[in-house]
Amino acid sequence: MRNKPYASQWIDAVIRTAYSIIESWRKRYLKGKARKIKPKIRRRFARCKITLMKIDYQSKTIRITLKPGEYLAISWRSAWFEHRVRGWIVGEAIILDNRIVISFKSSEEIKVMRVIGWDSSEPSLDGYKPIIGFIHVDLRPLQSMKIVYERKKAIAQRKGIRELYERYEARERNRVRDFINRLAAGFRRLFPNTIHVFEDLDKGDMVSRKKRGKKRRKRNYRTPWRSIHRRISEIALTASVDPRKTSRECPRCGFLAKTQEGQIFKCSRCNLEMDRYKVASINIINIRSRHLEGRKR
Repeated sequence: MRNKPYASQWIDAVIRTAYSIIESWRKRYLKGKARKIKPKIRRRFARCKITLMKIDYQSKTIRITLKPGEYLAISWRSAWFEHRVRGWIVGEAIILDNRIVISFKSSEEIKVMRVIGWDSSEPSLDGYKPIIGFIHVDLRPLQSMKIVYERKKAIAQRKGIRELYERYEARERNRVRDFINRLAAGFRRLFPNTIHVFEDLDKGDMVSRKKRGKKRRKRNYRTPWRSIHRRISEIALTASVDPRKTSRECPRCGFLAKTQEGQIFKCSRCNLEMDRYKVASINIINIRSRHLEGRKR
């Protein structure tokens, strides 16, 4: 960076970002979730430190210093989200090739009224809360959308029409994003002041050729669980638990089955019979409750 004309604070930002990427990869590698290959940056970006930003809350503008005497001005006045961030504090800015992402922070206190455990499966999201009962969210329309565009893209690829393939891919991406946005908005509207507890799913393990057959891999790949969980976390309170044993442990007596096949969970100790998705949702909220009790102690 010695011969670069940018402001010196950008060097600190680059070093901090590089260390963050390496540390994140290291943690995932030690957990067996990343391969022994150095991480690569697929999309160029730059994190802007607060010291490089001058914020005017009255005029709703941000001035970012690029070089000495050269600035980049951004305004969120009359933006579609202006009313949502009223009274919030501007956080870190991320500069991409084609846009700038500005984060906002809120110090609003939220009184939690309930906690819901959610089991994430291929066709649905199944939640449980003792006072409410069981909640079922159908994800089959999302699956159908994926299947339709898979066929269209396969035809375009077979004919060698790249432009048509990219057009179908963009449409699929936009419609999936719209479905997830509407789903997250429904969560916020129907369950205010709620902590949603999801499984910390490893998508790489679910689409691994060594552990899954071809048909199962395709079915697992179609449901973007992480995108759904991430979008909900952006507008609501969320937590995560380890997904292991959630569908094999009896919520009544604690008996752990060796394997779980089929839609119905059957406990050989207390004879409990229940849909395995419902069993998983009960266990998820129980795991979260035990974790909170352990922290209090």
